[in-house]
Amino acid sequence: MNDSTVALPWLVIRQDDNGSRYRVGRYATRAEAQKIADSLDGRGQQLYWVERIGQNGTGARD
Repeated sequence: MNDSTVALPWLVIRQDDNGSRYRVGRYATRAEAQKIADSLDGRGQQLYWVERIGQNGTGARD
């Protein structure tokens, strides 16, 4: 785990119509990430959610 992982542990993830997932951004707080996910989710067909990076560097859906 590097310093940016610790400082920005919250991810916004987007899933497209084909099931492909993409990292949209990394944020310092869950509230900040959720605000972004909510604003993007209201725009269209894509699905957005927030995950926290775990100890092993992988996302955990929250």
